[in-house]
Amino acid sequence: MSTNHDDPIVIVGMAVEAPGGVETLADYWTALAESRDLLGPFPRDRGWPLERLFGLAETEGWGTVRDAGGFLDTAADFDPQFFGITPREAVAMDPQQRVALRVAWRALENAGINPSDLGDDEIGCYMGASNTEYGPHGAEVNDYTGYRAGGAALGAVAGRISNCLGLTGPSVVVDVACASSLAAVHMAANGIRNDECEWALAGAACIMGSPGAFFEFSKNNALAADGQCRPYAEDASGTLWGEGVGVVVLERESRARRLGHRIYARLLGSRVNHNGKGAPIAVPSTSAQERLIRATVAASGVAPELVDLIEGHGTGTAVGDPLELAALQQVYGAPRTDGSDALLGSVKSNLGHAQAAAGLLGLIKVLLSGLHGQIPPTRHAAQPTTRVDWDGSGLRLASELRDWAPRDGVRYAAVSSFGVSGTNAHAVLAMPALDETGSVQAASLKEAHA
Repeated sequence: MSTNHDDPIVIVGMAVEAPGGVETLADYWTALAESRDLLGPFPRDRGWPLERLFGLAETEGWGTVRDAGGFLDTAADFDPQFFGITPREAVAMDPQQRVALRVAWRALENAGINPSDLGDDEIGCYMGASNTEYGPHGAEVNDYTGYRAGGAALGAVAGRISNCLGLTGPSVVVDVACASSLAAVHMAANGIRNDECEWALAGAACIMGSPGAFFEFSKNNALAADGQCRPYAEDASGTLWGEGVGVVVLERESRARRLGHRIYARLLGSRVNHNGKGAPIAVPSTSAQERLIRATVAASGVAPELVDLIEGHGTGTAVGDPLELAALQQVYGAPRTDGSDALLGSVKSNLGHAQAAAGLLGLIKVLLSGLHGQIPPTRHAAQPTTRVDWDGSGLRLASELRDWAPRDGVRYAAVSSFGVSGTNAHAVLAMPALDETGSVQAASLKEAHA
C-alpha cells in the first residue's frame, strides 16, 4: 500500500461496545481516563460448563481459570424488527452479527450519515471476526434449522450489515485471529484507494459463543493466574479473554471536507505481514514485527520520533510482550531532541483480550485520546517487565492520565495488532488538534502534511 498524501484516507465516524456496560464513546473514554477495571465474572446465562471450566486446574498440566473476563452485558440484546429481521432468524444469528450491525449503525450516525437513507450505494464493509462456536451444530434438527446457513456464516458479520443497510460495495470478513480488525481497516483503506468503493465501514466483532478459548489457554498455561491482564508488566502471568465490537467510517479527505464530516484522524499508513516459517505458528516474531513497523512508518511519511502514543498489542504473556517491546524499541526508540519518550499502553489492561476486535478497540482508544488531547493510563504499569531494558529505550508505559501536546497542531500515534495465526498489522495515524472553540487549529492536517 502506498499512501496518497494528496487525498489521504481519513476516519470520520466511530462507535464501540465494550465490557463493563460500555455502549457509547463517552462511556469508553471515561472508563479509560479513570483507569477502570471493566472485567467481570463469567456470564451465567449462556449455558457454559462453568463448573468443569473452573475445575480444569485439578487436572495435571492444566492452568487455573479464574471467574473473570471481559464480557459484554448487552450481547443478547437486539431489536430485530428495527433492522427488518424476524425474531426467529435473529435468534439463529451469531451475536457477532447482531451487535456488529447495531454498532455499525451508530458509527454512521456519529459520522453524520443517516443509516436508513443509503440506498444501494457502492459502500464497502470490511469486518474482522472469528468463529466462536455460537449455537447448535448444523447437523442438528431444531426450530432454527433453515436459518443456520446465514446465521452461523462468518462472512455474514459483514454481509448482514451490507444487506440491512443496502451497501453494494465489497463486503468482506477478515479472519487472521487477533490481527483481524486492523487488517480489515487496512483492506478498507485500500478498497477506497483502488476505487472499489467510494467509502467504507471497517471494524470487528468478538462475542464468545463458547468458553473454548479459556479451555485452550488453560491447557497451554497461558491464562492470567489472578484474572487480570497485565500488559508489559513484571508480574504478568498470561492473557485474559474479552469481548467487544468497534466500527469506524473511512473515506477520502476530499469527500470528508466537501460533506463537512468531522475528521478524527488521517490513516497515514498501514501494513500487514506474516511471521513466515521457523518458530511454531503461534510464536511471535520480533524481526517480522520490526519489518512491519518500519514499512508502516515509511509509508506514513512521518519520522518515528514524532509518534508520541503507541497502542500496543500487549497481551500480558511472558513470551509475546518482550518480543513486541524489542521490535517497538528498534523503530520508535530513537533519541528525541526534546528528551521525551513515546508512551506505550494496551487497552487489554482494562477489558481483556478481545481477540478479533482487539485492534479496533485499541484504535478507537487512540482516536478518543487525540480528540480529548489526553493519554489514558495503562493499568498495572507501575512495575514494567525487566525482560527488556527500558533505560534510554525511548519508550515508557503510560502509567497516569496526562495531557498530550500536539506537534504543529497534529498528534501522531501508532496501533499494533498481532494474531496467533502469525499475521501482524500496524497503523500510523495523525489526529488534528482542536482549539478552545472546538475547531481544528490553524496548523491543520492539510498544512502539516502539505
